[in-house]
Amino acid sequence: MLERDQLPPDAEHRRGVPQSKHPHFLLNSGRRAIGEIFPGFEEALIAAGGMRLMPSMDAAYCENDGWAPRKSGSMTMVYSSRVLIERVLRDKVRELPAIEIREGVTVTGLRSSGGGTARGRVEGVEYRTADGDGHLAADLVVDALGRGSSVVDWLRAAGWRAPPEKTLDAKVTYTSRWYDLPPADRRPETWWWKHLVVTPTQDTGDHPAEHEFLSNFFPIEGGRAIVCMGSWGIEMPRRTEAFEAAVDRVRATLFGRAARACTPTSEVHLTRSTGNKWRRFDLLDVPPVGLVCVGDSICAFNPFYAQGMSSAARSALILDAMLRGRDALDLAFFREFLARQKTSLDVPWMLAMARDQAYDFATGTETVPAWRRRIAARLSWPIFNAITAASREDAYVERTFAEVFNLDRSLKEMATDPRFWFGIARYKLRQRLGRTVVPGGFDDRQDPPGTDFTGYTGAASARTAHRGDDLVGA
Repeated sequence: MLERDQLPPDAEHRRGVPQSKHPHFLLNSGRRAIGEIFPGFEEALIAAGGMRLMPSMDAAYCENDGWAPRKSGSMTMVYSSRVLIERVLRDKVRELPAIEIREGVTVTGLRSSGGGTARGRVEGVEYRTADGDGHLAADLVVDALGRGSSVVDWLRAAGWRAPPEKTLDAKVTYTSRWYDLPPADRRPETWWWKHLVVTPTQDTGDHPAEHEFLSNFFPIEGGRAIVCMGSWGIEMPRRTEAFEAAVDRVRATLFGRAARACTPTSEVHLTRSTGNKWRRFDLLDVPPVGLVCVGDSICAFNPFYAQGMSSAARSALILDAMLRGRDALDLAFFREFLARQKTSLDVPWMLAMARDQAYDFATGTETVPAWRRRIAARLSWPIFNAITAASREDAYVERTFAEVFNLDRSLKEMATDPRFWFGIARYKLRQRLGRTVVPGGFDDRQDPPGTDFTGYTGAASARTAHRGDDLVGA
């Protein structure tokens, strides 16, 4: 493994991973994939300080109409910083005697022969170190250089055709700052939650720009949290004073109060490199033999959707299965790998497109006609609202949506599932008839109620339930 950075011994930021300053979700499919590659990974991450939580119980969600009810669900997540995930993975890699890590090595090119022909093959890499230049021969090169990978340029220079690219940039920008949480005995009694999420407003009237933000108060190891705000097409604060002012203007007032109760420990970190980009090597008549691209090197997503690490791990599992089952690294091998990888990447790509195509200011090859943008913009939030509301009372709807979010099912499978849509239609009918059971829409100017609505049968009236605080501890 050739690594440009000098790897830190502990969970620390490094130059090669600027995105480590922001929250990172490891979806369930990614957790399982990494666990297959590195048995014991999740247990090691938790032992190092990561937290296994159930978002529906441990997170407070401010949705369109206010705070969602708290109740048990089918999804769990392990919360930690990106730097801790990497440190645990590095420890796991170093336990494998077959792997040699060379640090301070910058790859500068590919070595190949017959570029662009049926006999063309990548045969290794060229690199530079503090001691000079060198090269490394290899039967298989895996490009994990990320969004900035130069592999396509190197292939083109060697005679291969550049792969077609699918792109869509919805002008997402997000900004984060790290905080120390107050000691547990100094937190307000109403602070039952570990994670706060405030979704963008759906109000079309006049409101502060901060109401358009997707805001996260994201817990990590060591009694810390990352406060992150992001938006589609809005300039985000990058200086401390502007960041603090914006936090106070997020539409759920608890968000600002929670940040003010904590101690900042970092500067403000801003990222704009968020466009969706898929290099379609699978469409090449003659893909480069001897080369596999994984992670952002082949398919980079809008980071809002937390799909990057999980998609990379899924590609690694595909490669592992094929290396175990095939003897020859020939053209047929790489064509099959690319076909199987494409099927895997279709799942997160479709999810990213479903939302990002709705914005008029989005650019790229995957923009859609104005009438489709209008439909997507008009329907996406109402559909999301209906799904989250129905999930409160229909376990099948909740489980199906969780599977799609975690890349265990595709958006297409959900969209063509009669039972899923029956559950939503049944809930909407009950809602119209006033027969829903679990209350929602608690006042976002107040603290979210800590009541556990798991198994709730409607013992309290809807009127009482919507007062929120009256139900805390019920």
